[in-house]
Amino acid sequence: MSDKEYNKLAFIGAGNMARSLIGGLLKRGYPAEKIACSDPSDACLTAAKALGPITTSGSNVDIITDADLVILAVKPQALKDVLTPLSPSLQQGRPLLVSIAAGINSASLQAWAGNSVPIVRCMPNTPALLQEGASGLYATNQVSLEQKALAEAVLSAVGIVAWVDSEPTLDVVTALSGSGPAYFFLFMEAMQSVGEQLGLDTQTAERLTQQTALGAARMAIESDDDVAELRRKVTSPNGTTEAAIQSFENSQLRETVELALTAAFLRSQDLAKELA
Repeated sequence: MSDKEYNKLAFIGAGNMARSLIGGLLKRGYPAEKIACSDPSDACLTAAKALGPITTSGSNVDIITDADLVILAVKPQALKDVLTPLSPSLQQGRPLLVSIAAGINSASLQAWAGNSVPIVRCMPNTPALLQEGASGLYATNQVSLEQKALAEAVLSAVGIVAWVDSEPTLDVVTALSGSGPAYFFLFMEAMQSVGEQLGLDTQTAERLTQQTALGAARMAIESDDDVAELRRKVTSPNGTTEAAIQSFENSQLRETVELALTAAFLRSQDLAKELA
């Protein structure tokens, strides 16, 4: 990158997700002097400062001065109180505002920040803490192509990014990738438990389950085959895998997954209404 490509980034909130983004950016060579963050907690600021020589402050107003992008990394319930006092500064500087707060729609953000402020909503997930995240992004009409590219560059520091064309589609992202890690954890938990019941010690069952999940995910990502074909290739006729797959199908696993994701999708919609 040339110097002109480095924008000033301001993080309001220095919790786990903000620190994972800052850490990912620094690992990619983003200049620490171009990153600032604020938080009322001295412990969080100390943890953020430990990532590199970034600017830290207890004042939200101070860090957004001259910022090109402001990342809102605070709890949804606190966002109105945090954002409303910043409205004059945001309307004057018109930085890109990126919210990673679940359930707060762009209309609410716009009302609190000011109608002229460009806004991107982001739905990340917890593997972002390991730079293996998956984030869905939605941009309002005020966001320029250059600002979309900036938001994508920042969020790409912790994983992959997918844009959606309509804001309600973020509820699907929430149900799929936002909540998705917990689904895999539950499945892994069940596999490990049964492995122990059938005779493996806890450590062996745990290690085999974790590596199997990691290996399967890497195959899905790196193979030219889709997951259905990969499944078919490891399912030999009349073999052990086919017996297990047939049991899953008889137990209506696909229908169970559909019900689960739909429940998460509907709850995401409800939460948005409650928080608005």
